[in-house]
Amino acid sequence: MENTIQTHNGKLEVPDNPIIPFIEGDGIGRDISGPSHQVIDAAVQKAYGSLKKIVWKEVPAGEKAYKELGSYLPDETLEAFKKYLVGIKGPLQTPVGGGIRSLNVALRQTLDLYVCLRPIRWFKGVPSPIRYPSLVDMHIFRENTEDIYAGIEFMTGNEDAKKFLDFLVNEMGSTQIRFPETTSFGIKPVSKEGSVRLIKASIEYAIERGLPSVTLVHKGNIMKFTEGAFKNWGYDLAETEFKDQVFTWRQLEKIQSDKGKLDADKALNQAKKDGKVIIKDVITDAFLQDSLLHPYDHSVIATMNLNGDYISDQLAAMVGGIGISPGANINYQSGYAIFEATHGTAPTIAGTGKANPSSLILSGVMMLEYLGWNEAAEHILDAMEHTFAKRRVTSDLHAMMEGASLVSTTEFTDEIIKNIH
Repeated sequence: MENTIQTHNGKLEVPDNPIIPFIEGDGIGRDISGPSHQVIDAAVQKAYGSLKKIVWKEVPAGEKAYKELGSYLPDETLEAFKKYLVGIKGPLQTPVGGGIRSLNVALRQTLDLYVCLRPIRWFKGVPSPIRYPSLVDMHIFRENTEDIYAGIEFMTGNEDAKKFLDFLVNEMGSTQIRFPETTSFGIKPVSKEGSVRLIKASIEYAIERGLPSVTLVHKGNIMKFTEGAFKNWGYDLAETEFKDQVFTWRQLEKIQSDKGKLDADKALNQAKKDGKVIIKDVITDAFLQDSLLHPYDHSVIATMNLNGDYISDQLAAMVGGIGISPGANINYQSGYAIFEATHGTAPTIAGTGKANPSSLILSGVMMLEYLGWNEAAEHILDAMEHTFAKRRVTSDLHAMMEGASLVSTTEFTDEIIKNIH
């Protein structure tokens, strides 16, 4: 038990040699898991010498687990993540033809990993479709357990869909279903508890890191009682639990209504001078445009599950793609956290040496930061900056980067380790 991460009074207690369970992953998972561990180990050794070291423990999941144990997600894997609290995983293929809808969703919901955290930043030298990618520095807090990902759906023609249709029409008096005989249905649960804990985590993250703002992204102009409620619950939380540390657009609007625009502008400028986090909201479609045109206006993003899915991929594309974008699934209350590659399994290039391990390596950086091993995390970020600057990259980036040298997964990993200094 001495190597097991514990929680005490809501804080992690991390031993010097923590056991970290990992899922190798499907497809290119086997190509990138080993290299990511090598980079993490090298950074930890550089930062702490022999004082700290990660003890890696493989746990089965995905196709490999199904072939060996007859289950895509064995109970022993879930128990390992519960026991050791913090883990990391490669990409997993969603089973085809039945069974678990998504292994990733199953892990998130079983462990109640309610935050999907995706930091988006640009590395110098990485190709980008936008003019000033250096202005992109955003941290996405995507609610991870509700919304349409709850999986409550009824296919047209089956008995459940007929019952649901009958309930809507005859019990609720709905007249908006235009083609009732061929309509499928999906339920979008958005709770106050689920929304508040997600938004609270995003505000605390912004305060702890000295970040300037939290943007609540929603489609509340159309979905008033789900996404609109998300926005309102966010403002309510900010103005009660964080009233001395934040300034909200809702407060700004009230000042403008009562005293005029000049006083409102003064209040906003004063809040910024005082170092308060500005809490604002933007409609989803407007945010997708504004994040491209004015990325510097947004820092921490708090949003619901589906919005977060779209936003994460767009912002990742702005700095080079999901191949170099990290991710984490976290429950800040229990301490459970699984860090993961954000891309797919890419089976067509598995075993060819073409896979880019950057997403999983950078997810390892997030894991080190979560453990409080910030010096090791900084070593990796610095090494990757140097590696990208030298333009020695894997095939995905090589195809987009002028004057780059093509290297294999192994050679790219060696280059990063060589640049840890």
